[in-house]
Amino acid sequence: MRFSIGISTQFLARFALVTVVAVATGDGGGGGGGNSLGRFALDKILRDARDVFGELDDESSAPASTFYGHGHGYGYNKYARWMAGLPDEVPLTHLNIPGTHDAATWNYTQTAQDGLANATRCDGTTPRPARVYRCQQRSIVGALEAGIRFFDLRFALDPLSGRLVFWHGPALLSVTAGVEDVLFGFYDWLDRHPEEMVLLSFQYEKGTRVNATSDATVQRKLFDTLTSGAAARYVDQGRGQLDHPTLGIAMTNGVRAVVLFRRFDLDMLPPEFERAMPGLHMAPGKWIDNSRAFELVYNDTAASGGGGAGTAFIEDFYHPDDYTTVKENIDAKFEAVASHLQQAATENFDNLFVTFTSGTHVEVDPPVYPDVMALGSGEELGINHRVLDLLGGMKGKRLGVVVMDFFEEPSGLIDLLLDF
Repeated sequence: MRFSIGISTQFLARFALVTVVAVATGDGGGGGGGNSLGRFALDKILRDARDVFGELDDESSAPASTFYGHGHGYGYNKYARWMAGLPDEVPLTHLNIPGTHDAATWNYTQTAQDGLANATRCDGTTPRPARVYRCQQRSIVGALEAGIRFFDLRFALDPLSGRLVFWHGPALLSVTAGVEDVLFGFYDWLDRHPEEMVLLSFQYEKGTRVNATSDATVQRKLFDTLTSGAAARYVDQGRGQLDHPTLGIAMTNGVRAVVLFRRFDLDMLPPEFERAMPGLHMAPGKWIDNSRAFELVYNDTAASGGGGAGTAFIEDFYHPDDYTTVKENIDAKFEAVASHLQQAATENFDNLFVTFTSGTHVEVDPPVYPDVMALGSGEELGINHRVLDLLGGMKGKRLGVVVMDFFEEPSGLIDLLLDF
């Protein structure tokens, strides 16, 4: 492995002894039968990341025809390398890219919430039942193996303000899996799948704790994590439009890259930090909340210091406020999704399209939980089944990034999105 070089300051602080030795010897773990200090350090990080990233064993680097098991739920892994056959010259905006909304919530059960009660409720912030916050049931690595290439990740400081971790509203998702730990999981996976790339959407999560804000401390910690030596090896350093980088963006270690989808600002830091931050700056002030459809100019000069502006068309109608029944909520959400996907199939292919099929409305009775919106309830079909029917008539069309809850149900969604 190649993780003993270019490791961030935060990483060195946590694993000083083994990492310094590994850097000093230049041993990335590739020649010691998996027993080097560098490998041990990486294994420690991946264990810490497990609550959010999931578990990745050596079989995940096997050919796509391998049948996986061992309790991971991967099944037949035909989409672990679906980008391998695509030429480097393909612009990312021309692709259909399956994604997961609130990807870090897959392991958040009522048992997990109860176990974290002392950490999340010590300041008076009380989450609602765990079902309100859970949007996935497959781990991040399981989603990667299933073909997902866009991940919606929500971060904030942990309850002790020591490091960045993952939240969904006031629901703390893990005390062990930090943002940097999970990034190393992605880096390790990319080493094993060098022909793949991923879009990582980072958004500061509001409402985590009383008086928590995206202050200078939060922003500096995120900047350091996303511009560390390790990040520089795996994260595309460009700031241009998505029709350039193409799929062939490659880092110095020969793998396709992570592209940052930046739903955060660095406005509490000096301007040079913004200029040094790569990725697609989807400024939060431009992201219209709960919108059926809006247009956003990303990486524009005024907001991000230059770098080649691009246009994104986004549907993020996640909370149908004006509807009361399960059917009305699902109908309203599906209307927004169907309209946006049909627009994506016909508009300029150099523009980025992002469609969120996820939604919730738990304030009504009966509550429309994320799983109810996605999978339905009783005789009412959920968004995922309706999207499956819609995609059946759109084979071969460019749809852009499609971000889902509980994406593996019903089977066939990924097949249709990737036109296999």
